[in-house]
Amino acid sequence: MRRYLAGRLGQAVAVLWAAYTVSFLVLDLLPGDPVSAMAAGGLDQAAIEPAQIEALRREYGFDQPILVQYLNYLGRAVRGDFGNSVATGRPVTSTLADALPYTLQLTAAALVLAVVLGGAVALYATYTAHRWLRQLLMSLPSLGVSLPTFWIGLMLVQLLSFRLHLLPAFGNDGAASLILPAVTLAVPTGAMLAQLLAKSLLTTLDEPYVQTARAKGAGRTRVHLRHALRNAALPAFTMAGILVGNLMAGSVVVETVFSRNGVGRETVSAVTVQDIPVVQGVIVFGASTFVLANLAVDLIYPLLDPRIVVAAAQQRSTG
Repeated sequence: MRRYLAGRLGQAVAVLWAAYTVSFLVLDLLPGDPVSAMAAGGLDQAAIEPAQIEALRREYGFDQPILVQYLNYLGRAVRGDFGNSVATGRPVTSTLADALPYTLQLTAAALVLAVVLGGAVALYATYTAHRWLRQLLMSLPSLGVSLPTFWIGLMLVQLLSFRLHLLPAFGNDGAASLILPAVTLAVPTGAMLAQLLAKSLLTTLDEPYVQTARAKGAGRTRVHLRHALRNAALPAFTMAGILVGNLMAGSVVVETVFSRNGVGRETVSAVTVQDIPVVQGVIVFGASTFVLANLAVDLIYPLLDPRIVVAAAQQRSTG
């Protein structure tokens, strides 16, 4: 178990380093630098004199070689210091801390909806005896995965906000304003979950132990929920880390479409002006979320399925 934990922690560190490095190199390939982008973008600092621009460029280290910039930024990032925003002058950690509660609220609501809706579709699709209904329900996940997130959001706004006037279209004003963004974000994630869970359930229902339970007189509902679902849910559980990552990535689009405050809107604003410290902070935050979710799944999964630890031990003994 210690080797298993050490290996997963090593992978997590490697992923964070790779995400930081790749993002830094991509941002460096963009023309100009954040100070020049601000001055050219007509922001509040647009009236900066050339001498002031050079002073700011030296202050943020943009006049140094790329390797020196990278090592300086990486060294501070390891200590949790991502510097100050070029656009606002505020510490990056404070900027993200202010935006994070809105994004976490949206992500949590979308995750709950995705699990409930995706699980319900998969369970009923594999439980119903009506063939036409099963085929209809099994086709819904493929449709949900193929729909772009921004298109779902625009359609919901058009129908439920502009035409029916049931829900607010924009802003962070109360729980009602959270419904449309959460549904928009939950549809593709729930569709992925439903696809995997339905396929796993169909495979599990053909296993010998399920046939034995039926032969002993267990009812369809008990076989489906108690015998099959427990093992069929394991592959879907392993996707939890990917699902959380998808939700965090999707929040960038959803928060923009619905004009919500959050990490997504901060990301869009930072990328627009090449605010490298903020972009780096957002990327590390997103990668950390993805890594921690996957790490939690990796640590919990052996408790749900001890065969993983046994198989790993056998592999080491034979190797």
